Amino acid sequence: MELKVYNTAGKEVGKTIKLNDAIFGIEPNAHAMYLDVKSILANKRQGTHKSKQRNEIAGSTKKLKRQKGTGGARAGSIKSPTIVGGGRAFGPVPRDYSMKINKKVKLLARKSALATKAKENSIIILDSVNFDQPKTKQMIEMQKNLQIFDKKILLVLNESKNNVYLSSRNLKGSKVVVASQLNTYDVLDAKVLAIEESALAVLEQNLLKD
Repeated sequence: MELKVYNTAGKEVGKTIKLNDAIFGIEPNAHAMYLDVKSILANKRQGTHKSKQRNEIAGSTKKLKRQKGTGGARAGSIKSPTIVGGGRAFGPVPRDYSMKINKKVKLLARKSALATKAKENSIIILDSVNFDQPKTKQMIEMQKNLQIFDKKILLVLNESKNNVYLSSRNLKGSKVVVASQLNTYDVLDAKVLAIEESALAVLEQNLLKD
């Protein structure tokens, strides 16, 4: 698959680049992507939820009323889950939600996500992205030049560029990542994938491991 290369002004720079079929040309594996996205979202969870059970409630242990003869249900403790102020039955307790995914599955998932975007023609290759100073206006102008301003964008850079990152931080639906930190969820969550030309080599290096 060959794509034209654009600059930040939205103009063609007069060259094309061939995407590696071993990454962008594979048949996407939906299950691998599902597992990887599930693990990414699960690993973001804190798992600090907690509610008090009946043995943790401070209160009297006195029996509320006699066992028989009242016409109502038996009531043994003010801490009962059926009484207001009592403990919660089967409530949440702190737990670890993290999931382990095999390395090969994660690699397949990332390649599948990139191949999905390639099939959807949702990839733009940029010559180079550099800002002299952090300006949100510059990022908006670049997106408008590329006709992607109204879409959810993931900008993939070759290396960390603080000015570019700060310029996109205030824009809803705009995210900047380094190629070495690209993950399946970010790729699938974006409508358009804008990749710096030099970042393609980093992707190939990371995704075509033996």
